[in-house]
Amino acid sequence: MGEPWALLRVRRLTPPLTTGAPSVSNHENLTIKQQREKRRAEKVAALKAKQQREKRRNLITVVSAVVGALAVVAIIISIVVTSAQPKVDPADIDIAGLETFEGLEPAHVETPVEYDMTPPAGGPHNPAWLNCGVYEEVLPSENVVHSLEHGAVWITYDAAEVSDGDLGALRDAMPSSYVVLSPFEGLDAPVVASAWGVQVSLDGVDDPRLDDFITKYRLAASAPEPGALCTQGVDGPGKVR
Repeated sequence: MGEPWALLRVRRLTPPLTTGAPSVSNHENLTIKQQREKRRAEKVAALKAKQQREKRRNLITVVSAVVGALAVVAIIISIVVTSAQPKVDPADIDIAGLETFEGLEPAHVETPVEYDMTPPAGGPHNPAWLNCGVYEEVLPSENVVHSLEHGAVWITYDAAEVSDGDLGALRDAMPSSYVVLSPFEGLDAPVVASAWGVQVSLDGVDDPRLDDFITKYRLAASAPEPGALCTQGVDGPGKVR
């Protein structure tokens, strides 16, 4: 005898029961996929970071090369411009107001000398030459004249008219060798430049004739012994440098 119709209907409508835990295969497959995606993303990120570093290094290399090339070009331009500028021939320099003194005897004497010009621009002098440099006190003329014999230039100034900033500018304008700078009493100008046999009175420390005079007469062949020592002699009083 068959089952009652109502019971058969209930059984058909009721879903079959499942036993045991749900399958984890899909869950495991999803986790592995995520891990793969993560690893792939990490590799992509690492690759992009590497590419960015390489771009930065390449950029730095290019910039450094450009800067280096520009520096080389600047040096070349400087050399070309400097080479293109004609060098001044001291013989071509004319100095307005220049006085010359002929027949100066470069004799060595042990006694004080009365010179015919102020400051002295040559003549008899002490056997010991003065070490060239910058001095802030009046110097013994006989020693300085010996330095003039060796090709030095003597720049003297009136301390009452040249002081403070002007004196600093005058000191800064002096070459490092074969020049003597010192105050001198009884000058007829703020600054007087002297070399062996020549002299010029200047209007001040900014007189352009000062540079011309130094260029023309420092170590000039007109000195009796140009290029002889201007060191290893004697220091005068008040040497600054």
